[in-house]
Amino acid sequence: MVTTRDVLEIEIFSALLDAIDRGEYPAGGRLVETEIALRYGVSRTPVRLALKRLETIGGAVRDARNTLIVAALDYDQLGELYDLMEVLEGTAARLAARRASPAEIDVLYEIVDRDADLIQNNVDESLIIDSDKRFHRQLHKASHNRYLLGMLNQMHPALAPLARVSLTAPKRSPQSVCEHSDLLDQIKARDEDAAEHAARKHIRNSYIRRLRTRSHALAENAETLAAELVPTCAHR
Repeated sequence: MVTTRDVLEIEIFSALLDAIDRGEYPAGGRLVETEIALRYGVSRTPVRLALKRLETIGGAVRDARNTLIVAALDYDQLGELYDLMEVLEGTAARLAARRASPAEIDVLYEIVDRDADLIQNNVDESLIIDSDKRFHRQLHKASHNRYLLGMLNQMHPALAPLARVSLTAPKRSPQSVCEHSDLLDQIKARDEDAAEHAARKHIRNSYIRRLRTRSHALAENAETLAAELVPTCAHR
């Protein structure tokens, strides 16, 4: 029997995923039970259960002080995740080329056209990020494979912070829209091989952008640290 507490747990869990998606809880950010309960106007019990569920699926981890934080991917984990994303997104595109209805393809084109307008009008980046996610969710649905959808949904907590980084990099959004359009052209042509190739290329480009962003951040941190160093002796 489903109880009110069960419903609240699911609602808080979904709300936390959405908040992580929007960057309100960044990777490494603390997840404080009392603060979350206050934010959503509920008792601590459903929050505790929702956080436990988030931790179980890998969306949250404990730091050295046993504080629950939003999970951050290390270098190897990032590569492993993108390897799997490339396979799953490629498979979704292949199946969409085989099974998507004309109406589903039209909806995908509408999203791409809207994205192009958003970029041209220089709207808030959060709208572009949300629209990009809608495109991929619609593509997944167009594959008409419930097991594939289940696997992609399970990856949601790990994927949440990634789109925000890759899409906010300079010139990434226009490139992403172009890649989406090319992918759709292959799906509309019912070319399964070309659709899978386009989807894999899209994910690979996102991974490359992510690596570049991380490298730049590391370089900036190194420069900051170097500037803060106090010389212990003068060069002779």
